[in-house]
Amino acid sequence: MTAQVLPHDRVGTGEHAVLAVHGWLGDRTSFAPLHPHLDRSAFSYVFADLRGYGEAVDVRGEHTVSEAADDVLATADALGLREFSLLGHSMGGMVAQHVLLRAPERVRRIVGVSPVPASGVPFDEQGWELFSGAAERPGNRRAIIDLTSGNRLPGAWLDAVVRRSVERTDTRAFRRILDSWAKTDIHQEIDGNPVPVLVCAGAHDPALSPEVMTATWMRWYPNAELEVFADAGHYPPDEVPLALVARVESFLSA
Repeated sequence: MTAQVLPHDRVGTGEHAVLAVHGWLGDRTSFAPLHPHLDRSAFSYVFADLRGYGEAVDVRGEHTVSEAADDVLATADALGLREFSLLGHSMGGMVAQHVLLRAPERVRRIVGVSPVPASGVPFDEQGWELFSGAAERPGNRRAIIDLTSGNRLPGAWLDAVVRRSVERTDTRAFRRILDSWAKTDIHQEIDGNPVPVLVCAGAHDPALSPEVMTATWMRWYPNAELEVFADAGHYPPDEVPLALVARVESFLSA
């Protein structure tokens, strides 16, 4: 299927372009808590909606991370971005690695925020039932968000994230891309890649924990750095936006 230019917001006019890819449970608005704190003179951030999400909710496709990577590159081309860095949250971390495989000469740096490893995510039977049922059951989405943020955040926040997720995702696309990001394994293809990588993990995330990051991302990327946020789970853009922006922009400026 032909690559698509994705709906997007561009924040900043700086020379260093950063393409941001959202996670499974949210569209590009999930990065909104970061916007007020970004250095708009040094960076130009592009926040895009993948097919089946946000303003692209009705865009048909295969709904795979491979297709998403093609669309991210098409969006970069449409914006005239020859080189760029990538910022991927959760599922977006897997998409970023697919972009790297397609166009390594164009990728300056990668930031993964609670990112899915290149090996995908192994699920036991109970976990897979919870995640695969989330497309049709908002209660499953709430349980996932609560679990991965450490069962410690306000119920009103959980409800708001679930509401945004349900309202801004296509059920079929949401379910199909789960198979792709969870079950795709490209770690042998990226193992040893020299691109500079920053991995941001939340201490309260039991799923994509700092330990998982150490065993995957830190093992496969020789120029990787790990930042653990003590006061965050799986959602640092909501939980620690100031600390996240400061660390990300320090890394991107290095």
